[in-house]
Amino acid sequence: MKKLFALFITLLMSLPVFAEDEIYTGFFSNKALDGYDTVAYFTQGKPVEGDSQWQVKYKGADWYFSSQENLDKFNADPNRYAPQYGGYCAWAISEKNDFASADPKQWAIVDGKLYLNYNAEVKEWWDQDRAGHISAADKNWPNLIK
Repeated sequence: MKKLFALFITLLMSLPVFAEDEIYTGFFSNKALDGYDTVAYFTQGKPVEGDSQWQVKYKGADWYFSSQENLDKFNADPNRYAPQYGGYCAWAISEKNDFASADPKQWAIVDGKLYLNYNAEVKEWWDQDRAGHISAADKNWPNLIK
């Protein structure tokens, strides 16, 4: 029995550990923000679907834009427009110190930075203490993407 247990532990320890990608793209896609135009949140104040004719690869993900102008803005300064925490749920990063998907329709811009959340209910929780959640997530994020 001890040998079987030791074998089980050895196999368990030898399994590869899958780290999350730095940019959230979902399981069946490589689109950042599910294909929404990250620049449009800043310029149009709403989520706007991007188009594959205006796309760029950045940090391993495909980013779609609704216009050449938005693509050019992103290329000039991707850190300005890319969502915080790689587009993962800001509340999960802060409260759970863990990754969770995010809905591009549940968003906020705070101090010039884009944040996404899992769903409307989670966004309400996040909205109750944005500054506190941002502070906690900023501390958690570097350790999650190692």
